[in-house]
Amino acid sequence: DPSGTSLYPGQNTTGLVPATDFDGLSIWKEGQAPDEADIGERLRDFHAPYHAALAAEIERVKAIHGVAILYDCHSIRSHIPFLFEGKLPDFNIGTDMGKTCAVEFERVTAEIAGYAAGYTSIVNGRFKGGWTTRHYGQPTTGVHAIQMEIAQSAYLETEAVPFAYGEEKAAALRTHLRTILSRIEAVAQELKAMGN
Repeated sequence: DPSGTSLYPGQNTTGLVPATDFDGLSIWKEGQAPDEADIGERLRDFHAPYHAALAAEIERVKAIHGVAILYDCHSIRSHIPFLFEGKLPDFNIGTDMGKTCAVEFERVTAEIAGYAAGYTSIVNGRFKGGWTTRHYGQPTTGVHAIQMEIAQSAYLETEAVPFAYGEEKAAALRTHLRTILSRIEAVAQELKAMGN
């Protein structure tokens, strides 16, 4: 959130310009943490242009298809005691409790992730959708957003330096992600044909 407001009140998290890493350790040398002016520059130089480009692309796609779907996919270590207990599920689907997309998109994403053999999944668990998902996901305007936080253990052999990439693991993961995206596209076509 560009305002710096926590998306997860009462839980450990990192801020707009983080002061700590995901282990709660400082990432800045003594006296070098960014001040308000530095944060303002980062917002102006990086955050604003990125989101202007993303908003323009969403509008472009919506103008062509009548609907736009933002699949906000990224990953995180599977064990981060600073943020959550235990092991994170492989697929973490976030829709801000169903507010950021039509129920049909959340349902098919959850079904495919849930049926993926050898993987675990959850909907609106520790990660309910970050600012990007919550900001752009406005189903009543034809813009739907889903966050997919993937546990790095689903595609890496090691989640620490040197972060060994698992070719076979990643190939298997891609199969499920491709299925999710294809099914979301098909559902969007079905909804469009029904006039929704």
